[in-house]
Amino acid sequence: MTEPQNPLLDFTDLPRFDLIEPAHVKPAITHLLADGRALIERLTADATPATWKDFAGALALGLEPLGRAWGVVGHLHSVNDVPAWREAYNEMLPEVSRFYSELGQNLRLFDKYRALKASPEYATLSRERKKIVDNEIRDFRLSGAELPEEQKPRYQAIMEELSQLAAKFSENLLDATNAFAEIVTDTSLLAGLPDYAVEAAREAAQTGGVDGWKFTLHAPSYGPVMQYADNRALRARLYRAYATRAAEFTDSASQAEWDNTPVIQRLLELRAEEAQMLGFANFAEVSLQPKMADTPAQVLAFLRDMAAKAKPFAEKDIAELKAFARDELAIADFQPWDAAYASEKLLQARYAFSEQEVKQYFTEPKVIAGLFQVIESLFGVRVLPDTAPVWHEDVRFYRIETPAGELVGQFYMDLYARETKRGGAWMDEARSRRRAGAGLQKPIAYLNCNFARPVGGKPATFTHDEVITLFHESGHGLHHLLTRGEELGVSGIHGVEWDAVELPSQFIENYCWEWSVLQGMTAHVDSGEALPRALYDKMLAARNFQSGMMTVRQLEFSLFDMRLHCEFDPSDPRGIMDLLDEVRAEVAVLLPPAWHRFPHSFSHIFGGGYAAGYYSYKWAEVLSADAYAAFEEVGDPFDAGVGQRFLDEILAMGGARPALESFRAFRGREPSVDALLRHSGMITR
Repeated sequence: MTEPQNPLLDFTDLPRFDLIEPAHVKPAITHLLADGRALIERLTADATPATWKDFAGALALGLEPLGRAWGVVGHLHSVNDVPAWREAYNEMLPEVSRFYSELGQNLRLFDKYRALKASPEYATLSRERKKIVDNEIRDFRLSGAELPEEQKPRYQAIMEELSQLAAKFSENLLDATNAFAEIVTDTSLLAGLPDYAVEAAREAAQTGGVDGWKFTLHAPSYGPVMQYADNRALRARLYRAYATRAAEFTDSASQAEWDNTPVIQRLLELRAEEAQMLGFANFAEVSLQPKMADTPAQVLAFLRDMAAKAKPFAEKDIAELKAFARDELAIADFQPWDAAYASEKLLQARYAFSEQEVKQYFTEPKVIAGLFQVIESLFGVRVLPDTAPVWHEDVRFYRIETPAGELVGQFYMDLYARETKRGGAWMDEARSRRRAGAGLQKPIAYLNCNFARPVGGKPATFTHDEVITLFHESGHGLHHLLTRGEELGVSGIHGVEWDAVELPSQFIENYCWEWSVLQGMTAHVDSGEALPRALYDKMLAARNFQSGMMTVRQLEFSLFDMRLHCEFDPSDPRGIMDLLDEVRAEVAVLLPPAWHRFPHSFSHIFGGGYAAGYYSYKWAEVLSADAYAAFEEVGDPFDAGVGQRFLDEILAMGGARPALESFRAFRGREPSVDALLRHSGMITR
């Protein structure tokens, strides 16, 4: 038995990030896997009829420690991807995958759940517990529980390999991203770049022990170059490096191992085999089983209907952009690496402001305070600083309380980009809310972003898009933290259909556009002055700038993902790039070069959980826009009654009932696409 001092096995309160080391992973997870198997054996050996207390409830509580410990390991692999943590994570990943695959195929467990569903007790269970039993029966079927015994080993092998491939995809992308650096020594190449980007590049060069300025492919460095650098050749070099990350183009044999081409191919082959074994026509059908959408055809129809509405606006956007680039910037042969740069110049010309100007007002302390004020005003809680062991000195910790001082939940906030941290922004759970004896276990969340850290002794400043990203991930966090669920399987985001889970996150983005909010969450980095009303009016006028182009870009990703998983044959010699070209011919208005390898960095569907589910973002936009329209209809974004109803019917409910029922309970009707089209400025007048 593992020694009790292993900090990964300390579940008394918060994770012991001050003590946990890679060496703790194998003994702790091995111990918890053994405990899990022993529990399953004990619960299935008993021939007595299954009850909630002695079977379903006992199983959920008994397996929670493994989920929590492995969640900490996975989190540290994401935010501190140094060799020791990568090795520790990858060593145990196959073992954990095997355990959950075996769990999902255990016929004795499946039979127990079916017996519980058929028993008189089922009718007396709470809504939460009924939903958990129903979800478990569905998930057992999707996990191969009904496969013939001789096929189960193969199915388990597929699950293990899929989890390893997803991790490998993300690691290849991170390694390829980190491998590139553009060292600039000619100051003329810095023309157009904002001071903060130049200063950050100078500090990066100093840290790396080189002269000049160091630019990388991480978002805080790459983004400003593409948006502001006057030197077109510099933009083109970084664009090509970014577009070919983790692809077959490589300068050295050592980088060839980061090529995600074989990883993608194998993922698609295994997903197709999984679907076939489970009796589905394709992987998309498997993916949609626990989602709101019923069939791939339904999703494709939704996406194409949105494309038909958006493409005329996108075509107008791109025509205006190319004409502006030609006439005002002397760019006759417009290329994709000109798009962000020319768009920024057009934005400035049309609306007389720049993102760089706006960024100076969104200083980190004011943004955080403004975010917390929105949360407090909408949902009647308080957000306060708290203390906890953390994995990096940049991380902060907070608590959410009721007005009476009762703890609701806690969360970590890790805002800055690091070379050892995977890209993007995400929320994850450290602990879920549940009934614990006479009391309640309170939820804990991780909130992760990749913003530029403070430079030059000043507070960090965020672009408005980054503020929106922060609000988005906070919305996920609120879904997890403000739940009233008391059963693990439907508490917070658990049990929420994947294509509805983005509803709260996209809903709260709307508050980044409210004048009453921005007044209180801005302070110029130098003068301390709040955002001027005149500048806000320009931002608002520009809100739907190129919304058509942005919409068809998301539809391109969504259509590619869905068609890849419902139509594409992995053995087809044409390859995935041919399919992507077909999709682009249908919906895109800005076509990238032939060497662009977008799929090789499409982490959502190859390194995350969005395979045949990327459309969820667009569907959730429909839901979130319609939800926010409820506040617009009463004329107050902080209306207490509507806010309480959103909390009661959406956030607090979690996965305890189908998402469509929750939406209907909040809105009083079916979802409508009208609000999204109106908010996006895509209504023909």
